[in-house]
Amino acid sequence: MPTMLNKRAFDLVAAALPRIGDLRGTVLELEGGGCVVDLGVKVEGSLEAGRLLAEVCMSGLAEVRVVPGDVGGVAWPSVQVVTDAPVEACLLSQYAGWQISVGKFFAMGSGPMRAAAAREEVFEKLGYRESASSVVGVLETGKLPTAEVIAVIAEKTGVPADRVTLLAARTASLAGNLQVVARSVETSLHKLFELGFDIWRVRSAVGVAPLPPVAKDDFAGIGRTNDAILYGGRVSLMVRGDDESIAAIGPKVPSCGSSAHGKPFAEIFEDAGRDFYKIDPHLFSPAEIVFQNLDTGRVHVFGGINPDVLRQSFEF
Repeated sequence: MPTMLNKRAFDLVAAALPRIGDLRGTVLELEGGGCVVDLGVKVEGSLEAGRLLAEVCMSGLAEVRVVPGDVGGVAWPSVQVVTDAPVEACLLSQYAGWQISVGKFFAMGSGPMRAAAAREEVFEKLGYRESASSVVGVLETGKLPTAEVIAVIAEKTGVPADRVTLLAARTASLAGNLQVVARSVETSLHKLFELGFDIWRVRSAVGVAPLPPVAKDDFAGIGRTNDAILYGGRVSLMVRGDDESIAAIGPKVPSCGSSAHGKPFAEIFEDAGRDFYKIDPHLFSPAEIVFQNLDTGRVHVFGGINPDVLRQSFEF
């Protein structure tokens, strides 16, 4: 297993800081220690900043590219993720599993700082916790984190405040929009994990999802980025083991396995009172999942994309 996820992410950030101006971002050193890299909260950000966010989220264990695609026959940019360490990159690092709430500040925390805190069930079940000298996290938020936020993260991860680096972007920004859509593989792995599948059987993965238009506000952005994965995401998982277990679990994995599937996510979210926890958790998965069995050569395909919902969501 690749180790020192935070060190990998820290090296990526350090290499990017000299070109922060090219990324249309800015760096803030907070009083009391801690570094905040704004890539889309109070600054414009960029596509390349979004690519950086996504790769930092996965601790440099995946390559993220903007590639050609289509939505309903219309040429459309898509976000591709390729990884040979899917469990480490996606579940132990990228998954937005840490709710960070400090006073009036709230954000979903991603990235390898989660592995240093190890507050989530996934770390216990997968037997991983990182002892880090510095930590790196990514926040999906409309507000920049404060020194108080840094202090809480430092306490939970066991590092000094001046060894905390946070990258931030709002959903309705070029960078935030892209980094959310780069979660096609992550959502498929988390769904498999929740269904009880042995995710260590997944050896490599490739995912792609359409990059939505940047929304006018964060609520609309949450709708569009979720729709991109739920109705346009396609993931290929290279797995080992038997075919029978894949055939049995396969129909439950794509988003169409949920009764909530079929409407734009903004409508689903509104119907749930804007409470994620009132939405069927089985909805959160790509539209199409392909299992390629490395041992038997068999291919299993489940689900399918829905360009009509994407057109409605993307408003064209």
